[in-house]
Amino acid sequence: MKIAVIAFVFIGEALSIYAEMVGARSHSVAAQPVLQIFLKMFLLITIGGGFLIAGYMFGFSAFKNIWIISVASITSVLIVEPVMAYAFFQQMPTRGAIVGFILGVAGFISAIWF
Repeated sequence: MKIAVIAFVFIGEALSIYAEMVGARSHSVAAQPVLQIFLKMFLLITIGGGFLIAGYMFGFSAFKNIWIISVASITSVLIVEPVMAYAFFQQMPTRGAIVGFILGVAGFISAIWF
C-alpha cells in the first residue's frame, strides 16, 4: 500500500508538472489558440490533482503521518521538474538545483525509513 501511495503522489505531481510545462511551451510557440491550450492542460492537471488527492488520502492512512506524504510530494517535484525542464526547454539545472535535488532525495529517504 505504501508503494502505491508514493506512486499516486508521483504520478499526480508528474501529470501536473507536465501540464504546466506543455502549457508554457505551447503558449510560447502559439501554434494553437490560448484557450484551447489552457483547456487541454486544465483537464490534464485535474487528473493529476485526482491522483494527488488519492495519494494524500491513502497515504495518511498507510503512514499515519502527513509529513511523509508531504516529503514524497516535494521529492517527486524535485525529481520530475528538472527532467521535464530539460526535455521541454533544453535547459540544464543550475548547481544550486542539483544540490537541492540531492538534499530532497536524502530527505525523502530519511522520512520513509527513520
